[in-house]
Amino acid sequence: MKVVLDKIASGTRNAKLSREVLLTEDISAAEGMVLAVRVRGTKSVYNTLEDCHGRMIGLNDGDVIAGVLGARRALRGYAGVVPGSVAVGDMLDILNLGGVIGRCTSVNIELGKPLQAEVLGQVLSFPHLGERHGVPASIKTGAVAWAGTLEASAPIVYVAGTCMNAGKTFACGEVIRTMAKRGHRVCGAKLTGVSLLRDTLSMVDRGAAKSLSFTDAGVVSTSGAVSVPVAKGIVNALNREEPDCLVIELGDGILGEYGVQEILHDDELMGAGVAHILCANDPVAAWGAVELFKTRFKREVTLIAGPATDNAVGKEFIEGQIGVPAINARIEFDKLGEFIERKVFGRAG
Repeated sequence: MKVVLDKIASGTRNAKLSREVLLTEDISAAEGMVLAVRVRGTKSVYNTLEDCHGRMIGLNDGDVIAGVLGARRALRGYAGVVPGSVAVGDMLDILNLGGVIGRCTSVNIELGKPLQAEVLGQVLSFPHLGERHGVPASIKTGAVAWAGTLEASAPIVYVAGTCMNAGKTFACGEVIRTMAKRGHRVCGAKLTGVSLLRDTLSMVDRGAAKSLSFTDAGVVSTSGAVSVPVAKGIVNALNREEPDCLVIELGDGILGEYGVQEILHDDELMGAGVAHILCANDPVAAWGAVELFKTRFKREVTLIAGPATDNAVGKEFIEGQIGVPAINARIEFDKLGEFIERKVFGRAG
């Protein structure tokens, strides 16, 4: 069956779809497979889709969209899984803004139930010129290769957080902006989370020469089983751009199900790190995260940013009681960038 897509989700971008696609009823229920679905229903919140250019566009009842099968385990979003089987006519759920499609297992009370999507079929890809028999479209096509070993790397600045929405992406952006403004060639990456283009686009907007995420490595949603080889593959790929340094976001929190802990335990990845920025929502989270870094990961937090540093009360507690520098990325962005520049290059300016 041939259909014309109204919208193409950013999570499908490796498949490089056109608006007009051919579908098959033979559907492989596996993460990364690209489906065509029809939106059923309306919502007043969480009712948008990020397209392959990073634009957020509204979803309407009846829209035909291309999405990607995947799971999600978000503390402040939806949780969902890839069903054991998928057939035309099944009703699935849109689990995130990047077009991840699955079966919702837990609803966020602030977002309400997710938009539903009626499965129309598996999108077919035609990778060989002149080939008339399509293959199931997947985001693994043309993906960045995973790696078992980290090659020689530029110094890495890691940005982690106590949970999602702790200010990690903003802190990454300000560090990249300062570095780029001062003449350094910087590349950025997001190594964990669930598929969304917004954060890596923000890095490029701030001056990164190139940015990649786990989705570029063919992964919809990271886990402890894949996060380390995916991370090493992405870092290896970015180092081929000959950067002066890398700024890397570890999406979600340091305690979660997206594989951040496995990355923090990996000596190769951490050996290339020269700074650890920790974003925390409150002083308790800041204290707990520093303790976790010391006792569980055997790492040292370089500085704390995020909402815990929004005023003098939090900053004084962090610096006085925890003994770690506290810099607010929104207010003291130049100070943050210069502090990290000294850590990376031994000087500022």
